[in-house]
Amino acid sequence: MSTYRAVEVTGSRKFKLVTRELQQPRAGHVRINVESCGVCHSDALAVEGLRADPSQSVVPGHEIVGVIDAVGDGVTGWQVGERVGVGYLGGHCGQCERCRRGDFTGCTDQPQMGTTVDGGYAEVTFARASGLVRIPAGMNPVEAAPLLCAGITVFKALQQIDSRPGALVAVQGIGGLGHLGLQYAGKLGYRVAAIARGTDKADLARRLGADHYIDSSSEDPGAALQKLGGAAAIIATAANGASMSPLVAGLEPGGGMVVVGISMDPFSVSTVDLAVQNRTIRGSFVGTSIENEDGLAFSERHGVRAMIETMPLTDAPKAYDHMMSGQARFRVVLDLTS
Repeated sequence: MSTYRAVEVTGSRKFKLVTRELQQPRAGHVRINVESCGVCHSDALAVEGLRADPSQSVVPGHEIVGVIDAVGDGVTGWQVGERVGVGYLGGHCGQCERCRRGDFTGCTDQPQMGTTVDGGYAEVTFARASGLVRIPAGMNPVEAAPLLCAGITVFKALQQIDSRPGALVAVQGIGGLGHLGLQYAGKLGYRVAAIARGTDKADLARRLGADHYIDSSSEDPGAALQKLGGAAAIIATAANGASMSPLVAGLEPGGGMVVVGISMDPFSVSTVDLAVQNRTIRGSFVGTSIENEDGLAFSERHGVRAMIETMPLTDAPKAYDHMMSGQARFRVVLDLTS
């Protein structure tokens, strides 16, 4: 194969299916034959023209699974034929100050797959070796893809909870992040409360592991959590700042809220709710390549799976629009194996 197909984007939502010449990977990089790529809300950075220079084309996609078919100079520990994944963080440099202090997610010289470098809406992609994630043997590439961003986002957030087994943990939002968060929280041994608007997702929430369901459109979610004894932690996944505001009051004394849903609108909180009850609010953002491997291994062992809709590569613009519409249930994945 001397060429490959890719779906690139310029400006705002200007998609184009192109054919590119196959190149050898640069030093420190590998070339990957893509098998699947999840379509994530963060793809909007590329697709909606929110990059530094949207006039330059880029291939979106950062939930990538495929097989290494070429290895660049200086790469060790990775072999042709290995199935690997790449998430949003495309590999730390190991030399900047943040890396030298062990903060690999904060690396200041790290590519962002599908945003600052080409991603996975393509038959072939290239990745820095330090960003590679080993896929468990036997895990379906389509099932693995969403776990590389949505999965690790909520899994890592739950790792930051300092609480006892059986404590009440609330997951706000039952969407692409939240439906995975409910599964992880239950498998980690917490008592789980799901928070969403309306009652249409109540049965699904319970099937995914929720012990309690709170309809935030009919009752104050903070007060509802207090009726259950107060939450040790809340994982806020909804991309809506205003919906997060009433949640803090639902925390038990010393409890904390971890925000992973990204929204442009702010949310407010009473200083009394924070200071008097010794509560905290913090953000959390994906994870390192080895943390991603931990998340995949946990998912495989405990049967955590994303609910997925698949589309072919040529339908990438349609897949993106479907995801952005909010109608997907719950992750859309480009399947290049069919």
